[in-house]
Amino acid sequence: MKAIPFILFLLTFSTFHSFSQVEEEEDTELYIQDEEDQNEKVELDHNYELGVDVFFNAGTFGGTAGAGLKFGFVKGENWLFGPSVRYQKSWYKNLGLQSSWSFYGGGAFVHYRMYNYFYLGGEFEFLSTPFNQTALTLNLGKRWVPTFLVGGGFSRAFGPNFRMNAGIMYDIINHPNSPFRQGYFMRKENGTLIPLMYRITFFISI
Repeated sequence: MKAIPFILFLLTFSTFHSFSQVEEEEDTELYIQDEEDQNEKVELDHNYELGVDVFFNAGTFGGTAGAGLKFGFVKGENWLFGPSVRYQKSWYKNLGLQSSWSFYGGGAFVHYRMYNYFYLGGEFEFLSTPFNQTALTLNLGKRWVPTFLVGGGFSRAFGPNFRMNAGIMYDIINHPNSPFRQGYFMRKENGTLIPLMYRITFFISI
């Protein structure tokens, strides 16, 4: 008879412990579901992004400064694509001689983001330039040249509305009149430029 109260106590404790575990699992499932719903809502709220990349290079005899603007359509968690425009200004000063010229144009781009750390991309643009091979022909008018950059690098979101891409791009076309040639950072042993350039782009959600 003395064992009956003890057995009842064990049954009551076991029932209470089992109920607590079930309640805790239900709360965990509800928390995970709420978090998933919140992530889905953030993704739906960010259908567009505005990006800008900046280039600046200056020395004793001149320099170049410019920027590119991208309007991106977000597709899922990985794809970003859309139109782009670019403007770039160069200047030269030596022995009392001064000159300056500008480049402008537009095109389209597509980026694929992976694991919130990396990206691959392609960027095609038609740019107006006064260059004619290695000589300036400002008095002969502008000409349009194609550029096609492919590459990738680091891509990271810093908060829900800001992202930075930092990568290396290769100009497949490598047109002799391309204004991007001023940004190539590698040469072969014979001095020929290798069409590689740095590209840092900042994106904000709109």
